[in-house]
Amino acid sequence: MGFTIVITGASSGLGKATANFLAQKGHKVIGTCRQPDAYATPENFEMLALDMNLPESIEQFTQKIQSQKQKIDVLINNAGVGITGPAEEIKLDAIRQHFETNFFGPIALTQALLPLLRLSKQACIVNVTSIAGYSGLPFRSIYSASKSAFSIFSEALRMELRSANIRVATIAPGDYATAIATRRHHAPVKKGSAYETIYGAALATMDDHVDSGSDPIIIAQQIEKIIHHPHPKVHYLSGKWLQKFSVTLKGILPSRWYEKLLRNHYKI
Repeated sequence: MGFTIVITGASSGLGKATANFLAQKGHKVIGTCRQPDAYATPENFEMLALDMNLPESIEQFTQKIQSQKQKIDVLINNAGVGITGPAEEIKLDAIRQHFETNFFGPIALTQALLPLLRLSKQACIVNVTSIAGYSGLPFRSIYSASKSAFSIFSEALRMELRSANIRVATIAPGDYATAIATRRHHAPVKKGSAYETIYGAALATMDDHVDSGSDPIIIAQQIEKIIHHPHPKVHYLSGKWLQKFSVTLKGILPSRWYEKLLRNHYKI
């Protein structure tokens, strides 16, 4: 039997691939993005407008779902943005905006949709975090922090919703072949900055990783397994073997050794 699924950030990248895949599997998929009119109409799922940075947009979206007298079985909090730059030089306004999108927005949407999820006997929330959230990565400090915060929030939410039989899990992607590098906020490489050389080189490394990333269909398949699992784990990793193994290494290596591995990787 198919689920009714809401997935945010369904206009591109991992969200689009997952929405298409789940629709092909027979689920009723409601995708969201900020400006549906800017994209071609999806062939096999519905796309609705939703800007998670705006409380009124969340309210309007929730009311629309309610007006259709729909319950929701699955919420996939996928929408998010990237941000790079030296922690010393990223503007505070950009940091606040980043957390609005990657942390506060998904929480607000979850709060709004939980009454509808409670109507389902098989409800599940899947929060898309990141392997970057398991470590403080150089020049990705704010992104790592937002995804780490969302992961920890999910752990607590999972326990709070256990009595309501609402399953909660996270999936942490590594690098996937999407256009995220073109959409992330870049603090500029400043001429004469103490970070000019090392940040510029690290930025090129990050973009290369995305370009050579895995096929997004892999994470779509993993998400489908999670939403069908009666007792999913709290955390899942998704990506190339070395990226996933890096999480294990952090848990077993002395911190200075692990830090040295990261510095060598980013050549700093």
